[in-house]
Amino acid sequence: MNEETLDISQSARNKAVLNLNDVTVRFAGDSGDGMQLTGTQFTNTTALVGNDLSTLPDFPAEIRAPAGTTYGVSGFQLHFGSSDILTPGDTPDILIAMNPAALKTNLHDLKNGGTIIVNINSFDSKNLKLAGYNENPLENESLKGFNVVQVPLGQLTKTALENSGISSKEIERCKNFFALGMMYWLYSRPVEPTLKWIEQKFKNAPLIASANEKALKAGYYFGENTELFTTRYRVEPAVLPPGIYRNISGNEAVALGFITAAEKAGLPLFLGSYPITPASDILHELSKHKNFSVRTFQAEDEIAAITASIGAAFSGALAITTTSGPGVALKTEAIGLAVMTELPLVIVDVQRGGPSTGLPTKTEQSDLFQAMFGRNGEAPVAVVAASTPADCFNMALEASRIAVKYMVPVMYLSDGYLANGSEPWKIPDPDKIPAIEVKFSKEKEGFQPYSRDENLSRPWAIPGTPDLMHRIGGLEKANITGNVNYDPENHEYMVHLRAQKVKNIENDIPALEVTGDSDADLLIIGWGGTYGAITEAVNRVRSKGFKAAQAHFRYLNPFPKNTESVLKKYKYILCPELNMGQLARILRSEYLIDVQSFTKIQGLPFKSSEIEKKMYMILGGNNGRN
Repeated sequence: MNEETLDISQSARNKAVLNLNDVTVRFAGDSGDGMQLTGTQFTNTTALVGNDLSTLPDFPAEIRAPAGTTYGVSGFQLHFGSSDILTPGDTPDILIAMNPAALKTNLHDLKNGGTIIVNINSFDSKNLKLAGYNENPLENESLKGFNVVQVPLGQLTKTALENSGISSKEIERCKNFFALGMMYWLYSRPVEPTLKWIEQKFKNAPLIASANEKALKAGYYFGENTELFTTRYRVEPAVLPPGIYRNISGNEAVALGFITAAEKAGLPLFLGSYPITPASDILHELSKHKNFSVRTFQAEDEIAAITASIGAAFSGALAITTTSGPGVALKTEAIGLAVMTELPLVIVDVQRGGPSTGLPTKTEQSDLFQAMFGRNGEAPVAVVAASTPADCFNMALEASRIAVKYMVPVMYLSDGYLANGSEPWKIPDPDKIPAIEVKFSKEKEGFQPYSRDENLSRPWAIPGTPDLMHRIGGLEKANITGNVNYDPENHEYMVHLRAQKVKNIENDIPALEVTGDSDADLLIIGWGGTYGAITEAVNRVRSKGFKAAQAHFRYLNPFPKNTESVLKKYKYILCPELNMGQLARILRSEYLIDVQSFTKIQGLPFKSSEIEKKMYMILGGNNGRN
């Protein structure tokens, strides 16, 4: 939380208003405390007042974790400010802890001197024991160095709603809105957007709607009237390029990107999917848009989902399937079928921690090897990756374009951090988004199902086209005719041909862009959701007088054509990844260039300070100029 100026204006109770450049807030409590809802509402309101922002929802892996336990804690972190915000923040300035478990789980991340707002009604002997406390941390020295604000959230909510006509259990559930109202006051946010949301959300439950509204207002006025807060804060709107913005999560952006791609291609959109965390929200979002000729199919398993999508591609739809790492493993043979039949298909992999079921609600980048090599036989597919929640829209468009133009499966890599995180997104002008050209074969004269155009793409001949019947299936195809063929020479030729077709995509994608110092010795490279943390770290290091450059990969197979020439310019290359160094290994193998791997496998994204520290180790500095 960076202070800018002390404003001389006062609140109604003579409370100073402090202007801040940026703030990092974390809401934490039980899964049933509504922390994700609270964080989302605070985020949406913050976006409406014009701040730039980045979020990090943190879900427990247990669906029904016992209340009060540390492994049942749900968190939501939001970093917002008046300047460019790239990450959800390394360390929160303020923690709202709804119970002892939330305090214990999140305290180690809190900034020195930070503020803790605790719901003291939950700090009873039962909850303290469940959280693993031998004594009440509010009554000893364990919180020394923090600004601890003890608020009886439960009792205040109960008092505010004592005549609301709802049950005690329902009243208890409203305490998150009390906390939200308090935070709206503390950071000078309007309550009206959330009041409107409550009205719409609970229009069929007027008593619940009224109770939540009262709790929200009570929390706001508590902040105004209590003596616990002597200061409130204001964060001015960020200066963003002109346009219309909305707050968007990565999964929402993926869904809208594919809808847009289908419209620009003039094709119906088909999604075959089996629900899996953290990809399910794409299915949920697309199912709302049948008015755009979107067809969503929730299959009985992952195999049925992808094979249905392959059938949709064969029939002339823009076909996609969505999943996470375990689902990709189940889809593997069918991806090979899409490679063999050379049909346009996009496989969205929203990566999570593995192996096996692994960490369903946590982020990781551990599926790159699987995307690149995880099929039997030589079965290359194109691989792309989004870098921010908003970029998920752009790469959905790009994955669709590549799949259709090159008649090839495309693996689209997102991750849990991007999928659930959000940021302001400038809504593009639809007329400025290029059309995606589709060439269905219709002429029977000279038709051969495996003939090639200049890109080595085969014809897209959909069922029902007169006289264009042809064989389809997983057995090796003869060149040109597509007949089943077991000749050794033909097989080798087709293997090389399919690989060359993917390689040809390098002629149709942007060059690898390098930012930062042109004369730097150190290049930081990354892919996927590490973009924000890397960028922030590079900016900090350069601001302290060190020289560094940055390049981020959005195209992973093939790599951009200039990749080798870029990498060979630098003395040191550092590659932060949320895995054991998969991209670093691929680059070393491909270009015989030394790439230093920097890994983190904790189910959490990088903090920019972690990358910054590693950069100083390479450059020989200590948090500043030597």
